[in-house]
Amino acid sequence: MADAALRLKSLFEQLLGTPIRVRIRAWDGSVAGPPDAPTLVVRNRRALRRLLWKPGELGMARAWVSGDLGIEGDLYAALDAMSELVWERGDDARTLAQALRDPEVRSAVRGLVKLGGLPLPPAPPPEEVRRSRAHLHTKRTDKRAISHHYDVGNDFYEIVLGPSMVYSCAYWESPDGTLEDAQRDKLELICRKLELTPGQRLLDVGCGWGSMAIHAAREYGVSVVGVTLSQEQAAYARKRVAGEGLTDKVEIRVQDYRDVSDGPYDAISSVGMAEHVGAERYLEYAGVLHSLLKPGGRLLNHQIARRPHRDESSYHIDEFIDSYVFPDGELAPIGTTVTQLERAGLEVRDVEVIREHYALTLRRWVVNLEAEWARAAKLAGAGRARVWRLYMAASALAFERNRIGVNQVLAVRTPDSGDSGMPLRARTWN
Repeated sequence: MADAALRLKSLFEQLLGTPIRVRIRAWDGSVAGPPDAPTLVVRNRRALRRLLWKPGELGMARAWVSGDLGIEGDLYAALDAMSELVWERGDDARTLAQALRDPEVRSAVRGLVKLGGLPLPPAPPPEEVRRSRAHLHTKRTDKRAISHHYDVGNDFYEIVLGPSMVYSCAYWESPDGTLEDAQRDKLELICRKLELTPGQRLLDVGCGWGSMAIHAAREYGVSVVGVTLSQEQAAYARKRVAGEGLTDKVEIRVQDYRDVSDGPYDAISSVGMAEHVGAERYLEYAGVLHSLLKPGGRLLNHQIARRPHRDESSYHIDEFIDSYVFPDGELAPIGTTVTQLERAGLEVRDVEVIREHYALTLRRWVVNLEAEWARAAKLAGAGRARVWRLYMAASALAFERNRIGVNQVLAVRTPDSGDSGMPLRARTWN
């Protein structure tokens, strides 16, 4: 009699010490669990081996990306329920050893080994980045990491991002609005915060597919230099610039921000780029931007933040994100970011929290991806498409639950005279 699902349900509950909130469908056709719950589809025994060899979210992610695990029903409800199965985060051997001291845990693990078998560990899916654990953030390693994430194919990103081609948190007036309107409003908000005027020079660090540069040049008459490390982004952005008739206003470069030497600029926008900089390099990043601004110039730094830990030395980088999505990406608490910007000589004048806006944005991107799933999987590969679906849906939940946030920080290179050029009443851009 087919009973793998019932055995899995029992073993998972023994392991967790609580009833699971998903329905399980196993490789033998058996089903077990709450009938009205989303369904976790365990397509083969290899899925169990992935979880056993790498307990935690990385093992779960490998099973998902390879197609060994699937979900039927509400994706967000399933991910919320499946978070309980991530019973050991990371690969801390001491944490695992402590868990195995519990007789119930040892018994459950033995049961899973018997059910799934335990030969050599399955090879990770090919989308996983192979590299050392050191986050060096040299120009060479940063270029490789950016290429992994952004050189997936412009056609794929057109599906996910929609016509706006903006890969950062939108700014929503209403949850019922369109993604394109919300992204336009975000670009407009940044331009107003920077108080752009015709004839100024703007540096857009991490310019992506050129949307910010085009909007600033077209709507505010500024001259823009956009820099990116992605060859595919640059080619796409240059084509868009030419199509808008803005080649005299916008220059797109494949260049590391550390190599920009033609300052000073009146303003700098850095939108969704600073997450790639790394903790060890952040003060250098802030210092470079400070040096590229003229006195009185403004910086708009739009960046995802994590919640601070009581013991920051215990912080571990998310293994799934690091291995499949943003290699070498690092998140910092907003307080750390503000401190580093000010250590570099900038004066922070405003911080706007837009956490809920990113949750709305990510859910729209997931809708876009799912609506053209077959084409997206053909363009990027099924494994890579599954990575993006998991990453975006899980991230939406993380923003909604306040596990991570996103902030716009407006800073000024205040001259020695102390005249920041800022209005007496803040947020005149609203």
